[in-house]
Amino acid sequence: AAWEDARADEAFRAELDELGRTYAGRPTPLTRAERFAPDKRLYLKREDLLHTGAHKLNNALGQAVLARRLGKQRIVAETGAGQHGVATATVCARFGLECVVYMGAEDMRRQRPNVERMGLLGAEVRPVEFGTKTLKEATSEAIRDWITNVETTHYLIGSCVGPAPYPAIVRELQAVIGREARGQVLEAEGRLPEAVIACVGGGSNAIGMFAGFLDDAEVEIVGVEAAGAASLGTGRAGVLHGSRSSVLADADGQIADAHSISAGLDYPGVGPEHAFLRDSGRARYVGTTDEEALDAFRRLTRTEGIIPALEPSHALARVDELDAELVVVCLSGRGDKDLAEVLARRE
Repeated sequence: AAWEDARADEAFRAELDELGRTYAGRPTPLTRAERFAPDKRLYLKREDLLHTGAHKLNNALGQAVLARRLGKQRIVAETGAGQHGVATATVCARFGLECVVYMGAEDMRRQRPNVERMGLLGAEVRPVEFGTKTLKEATSEAIRDWITNVETTHYLIGSCVGPAPYPAIVRELQAVIGREARGQVLEAEGRLPEAVIACVGGGSNAIGMFAGFLDDAEVEIVGVEAAGAASLGTGRAGVLHGSRSSVLADADGQIADAHSISAGLDYPGVGPEHAFLRDSGRARYVGTTDEEALDAFRRLTRTEGIIPALEPSHALARVDELDAELVVVCLSGRGDKDLAEVLARRE
């Protein structure tokens, strides 16, 4: 109910628009990538240029303003790649809120720069030392904290997963990506793209991107998962973290381990709306291996002078095989956080 009230309130929307413009750096540009894909008219929606370096800030700002409306003084969040943790720590610093971020110990190892950034911003980063020590366990711990301290605490979830109304809140706050991209490609090309493509872990950058084009039947919608965490490609119906969606699970329904070189895609579930889009046929979902993502990462860096995060590199890896000529990719984040991981896997 609080979310419905907020989204109907013009003052709430005006504050978010103002923060987006003056603090986050919206609108983000649409950049033509001619050398990366010479046979296509490929555009990159540059969420990597948003303050904090990824799309995560769109959602964190909106939920922080919502938390203030609810009178909460403390924020808990989970993070995998660390980008949502950084975005959450950033908005907590901006609004003077206490911030606790749960992060798997394995992800803390992989994403050290973001751990340091969260600390600098005043957040307490709590390592999660059980299970695979990645995003699934971090999410479980954040939910435990939230339900224990619900009077004072807002759970600032980072993706379009979790119990209702979280998937809808996150989609709505990320839909600015697709709205902007739609207007920008029409302005640049005078027509809609034949395809839009985005990486999918929990799926928030993708659902935000897709939201701008779902009603345009002529636009193909493609989501790209990590091959080792392909909840939509190889998963089954199940419940994880409070929503029924497509999950990686064994024959007994126990959640299976996911794997990806990219900490942000290393999650055994996916937002329920993506499962619906797959089942309805409106979107299709494909997989990319670690090696293919690394290759696309290096290729974009060398051909365009843009260092992408490993997450959107999964989407970039599938661009060449699309039939479409005019394509928009959501470049959901920048690659600073991934340099150690990439250098460790030198060609």
